[in-house]
Amino acid sequence: MRRLPVFLSQRLVRGLILFCAFGVSPAHCQTPASPPPKPAPKSLEASEKQPKLPAQIELLETRVRFEANGDSRKEVHTRVHINNELGARQFARLAFDYNRSFQQIEFPLVRVTHTGGGTVDILPSAISDQPNPAVINAPAYQDVRVKSLRILGLAPDDLLEYRVVTTTSHHPLAPYFWFSHSFERTGIVSQEFFELDLPASRVESCDVTKEDALRHANPATPATSKEIVGEGDLARAICRWERRASPKRSQTENPEVSEPDIAVSSFSWEWLSIKLAEKLLPGAVPLENLHTFDAEQQELSRKPDATAEVKIKGIELTKGAKTDRERLEAIYDFVSQKIVTVDVAIGSTGFSVRRAAEVLSSGYASPEDKYVLFSALAYSLNLQAGAALTGYCSPKGAPLPTVFTHLIIAARSHNAQFWLDPSLEVAPFGTISPIPKRCAFILNRQFVNLSSTGHEWQTIDSHPPFTGFQKVNVGATLSSDGSLTSKVHYTMRGNNELLLRVAFHQSPKEKWKDVAQLLALSDGFRGKITNVTVSDPYATKAPFTVEYEITQPKFVDWSKKPVRIPALLPQLGLPDPPAKPASGPASSAIDLGTPLDVQTHLTLRLPAGTAARTPTGTSVDRDYATFASQYQASAGAVTAERHLNFLLREISASRVADYSAFVHAVQSDEAQEFTLERPDTPRPAESANPSVAASPPKPEPKPPKR
Repeated sequence: MRRLPVFLSQRLVRGLILFCAFGVSPAHCQTPASPPPKPAPKSLEASEKQPKLPAQIELLETRVRFEANGDSRKEVHTRVHINNELGARQFARLAFDYNRSFQQIEFPLVRVTHTGGGTVDILPSAISDQPNPAVINAPAYQDVRVKSLRILGLAPDDLLEYRVVTTTSHHPLAPYFWFSHSFERTGIVSQEFFELDLPASRVESCDVTKEDALRHANPATPATSKEIVGEGDLARAICRWERRASPKRSQTENPEVSEPDIAVSSFSWEWLSIKLAEKLLPGAVPLENLHTFDAEQQELSRKPDATAEVKIKGIELTKGAKTDRERLEAIYDFVSQKIVTVDVAIGSTGFSVRRAAEVLSSGYASPEDKYVLFSALAYSLNLQAGAALTGYCSPKGAPLPTVFTHLIIAARSHNAQFWLDPSLEVAPFGTISPIPKRCAFILNRQFVNLSSTGHEWQTIDSHPPFTGFQKVNVGATLSSDGSLTSKVHYTMRGNNELLLRVAFHQSPKEKWKDVAQLLALSDGFRGKITNVTVSDPYATKAPFTVEYEITQPKFVDWSKKPVRIPALLPQLGLPDPPAKPASGPASSAIDLGTPLDVQTHLTLRLPAGTAARTPTGTSVDRDYATFASQYQASAGAVTAERHLNFLLREISASRVADYSAFVHAVQSDEAQEFTLERPDTPRPAESANPSVAASPPKPEPKPPKR
């Protein structure tokens, strides 16, 4: 997510994503046969020598050839030395995603050379071809598959060698083609070769094509050789790269490179937008063929499929709706919640889609097919719906259809536009996952009629159409033996609401305690979760609520006086002030995110006879945000309240000092503690400094980024 509002930390987001396993292994269109998962290096030992990896890829050789009609052949030759039992387990099974409707995968060589002598070739019976786990119950997507290779009997010091050949023919987006490759930078691969073979008629050099669509994204890795072979229409341009691992290189190179080292595409971004819009619009005729149709046929070819079944369903869904927005909401709720999402990666089907009537009757859909059904239902009621792709924002990069992660829908009602993601199933109307840089790739066939380019990349407002808020109420009891029992109740609307809705929706009920445990840890609450209740994730018209009970024995040690404890409230994480530039003023605005009203409240019941002293409250007002806190003690209890309200989405960079002072005031207030004393508790004689406060577990010392 782009940033984390208030009390949901980065650790929580990572944990929830891993826990819920969002998505499945994607089938990367023209490039599915990737190298096997890279073994993770062990942590450094005390010795100065670099420890052995579980396995070392001694050779990784990749050859890719494209034809002018878009067909391709990719061959990967790998030689792996197994160093230990962990490496043997890692390479005991190799899996490759592909789509059998336009791809084939073969293993011409799989051989194991044992350290004690002898060579074993893997038999064909070790190869399995199964539907991707995400499509097991979706017959329409059985072409999205995983081809696996079992390699039994691997042992330390064995040498594994295999070749994987992937051929692509008659891809739905042909004759366009694309490919990307990044070199391994962590030292796992000792020697790497890459060869790219393209029709010479499409290429001027290894750096650019005649359409300037071959991008060499990393100038630090130029081709080691270039040549033209053959003549005329048969001429080929062959570019080769060779890299060897070295300690010096691994120390200077960044293993996480945002753009690929080699990227080839015969698309432009404009034509990619046009072609994908054409593929996703049922009944659309390729633009180059429209000149053979009359005006009426051309118009019909651009409209979504709206058969009688779809029209009847649209009328049925919107029977009680009075406005266009209500009609759009009714359609969205149906497509989002009643049509099961088949969670395959964008482009796994080659952007081939089913008819809206077929999607409707089947009751399940890929993200692309959900757009098909939504647009057809909307059109049947004279409403409009467009599509956009998110998850990648680099207009200067090579136009690759496989770089995007989400398809979102633009629904229009009079002068209002709402961005929707029905694939999430439990997202409230108008709510989508936060988009980095608020950048989206718009799909539109009409771009072909525009005289200029760049319209396909647009900045969109992805904020929900309602006011975001979060309320946290903590009711806690501190016992005479020092144990703490708390009940924490969350009520929320906005981006965090979406995150938790999806997390609980995708987790079986018996795993809800694990999700709640991640939430509690992110807020600094330690202990054992004993009970969890949540509101219905599908009830998207109401705020989402989560409540859990948590117990922590020995929270305080009453033998120490006085006892100091923090206010048992979630930390109000604020966006960090921007780092001070080396010279000159900061140039970028401070992003505060979606306006958000956060209120937290604590009631802590104390053992009889306990005296409490509370800290002093704080009040800070700015035009972009306000903060106030209040602490009180009464007979047998203490209360704490904090209220943080973000009013603006951003402030100018010139106000860094003022914003830093605001953040400091909030964090200073959160660092204050309650002081508790029980006069009936004897002071231990062995205590050297009885005035030192007890040290109960505290919330996270550093507030999470908002």
